[in-house]
Amino acid sequence: MNRMAVLVTGGAGYVGSHAVLKLVEAGYEVTVLDDLSTGSEDSVIGADLVVGDIGDRALVTRLIRERRIETVMHFAAKTVVPESVADPLGYYDVNTSRTRDLLQCCVDNGVENFVFSSTAAVYGIPATGVASENTPTRPINPYGASKLMCERMLADVAAATDMRYVVLRYFNVAGSDTAGRIGQSKEHCTLLTKVACEAALGVREVLEVYGTDYDTPDGTGVRDYIHVEDIADAHIAALRHLQGGGRSLTLNCGYGHGYSVREVIAAVERVHGRPVPVRFRERRPGDPPVLIADVHRIRQLLDWRPRHDDLDEIVRSALEWEIELQRRRETLLPAATLRAGSGRVLHDR
Repeated sequence: MNRMAVLVTGGAGYVGSHAVLKLVEAGYEVTVLDDLSTGSEDSVIGADLVVGDIGDRALVTRLIRERRIETVMHFAAKTVVPESVADPLGYYDVNTSRTRDLLQCCVDNGVENFVFSSTAAVYGIPATGVASENTPTRPINPYGASKLMCERMLADVAAATDMRYVVLRYFNVAGSDTAGRIGQSKEHCTLLTKVACEAALGVREVLEVYGTDYDTPDGTGVRDYIHVEDIADAHIAALRHLQGGGRSLTLNCGYGHGYSVREVIAAVERVHGRPVPVRFRERRPGDPPVLIADVHRIRQLLDWRPRHDDLDEIVRSALEWEIELQRRRETLLPAATLRAGSGRVLHDR
């Protein structure tokens, strides 16, 4: 078993923690670097968690050298689109400037492989609603722009050094660990499946739906929802591609088909067996009617095959996690007591 050492930034967050689980299960030596501003210590299973900032060059350099890091998986970021519009400089600081610092440490210390968590927001509003990797990148908010800048930095660094990378442009990540160990735990989350499940369970008073007059079959926006475990598997496939000497790639990560907001709500009601309270609002500016991934490249180049391409399965895992979170709140039982195989927590502030 290859015990390659991997540094996962943002590995205590939603997608990062699921990738950490997959890496640990695959036999990699994993170190997580997370400032816990939105992530949870209890979401890191089987890896050492170092509490610190990716912009702390001394810390990052020490981790790379002492732990002989060969690969960095970079998830740490701010990800809320409306927040990015209200605080653009905050997003360019965290998402772009600190990624630049991280890349400098990687270059200075010979890190060969870099897997980057990007977003379909780099496309803006594609004319056809379907985005391939060749679709023009025209982000319409600072979140998408900040991620696209990182992609461009990566490409330039790879052209000037021996580093190779895989950029994964996520579409709409949803669901939770099917074994019930971790999930989306962020408060005030804006992801549709989580918010709909919270509304179904009474954690939220109502689910607000923005826009019912789009040019779609039922008038609500259509998105490509992908299970978080399939996203995590794509990261493992990307790492193995780079381990095998593969070239740098930029790839969409979705299922290649979409569901409307009303269809997601119906799935939550179907799985939960009760209605979801909904309040319909006017559409928000800049929301595309349809956004679906063209996924031919990732399937061909990484031989990636999703295992959870089923809306009810996605919703069921999300709903079960919300029920588990509710149980933990009611019993005040620390989540850490419910997990096994966790690593050390090292505070570097």
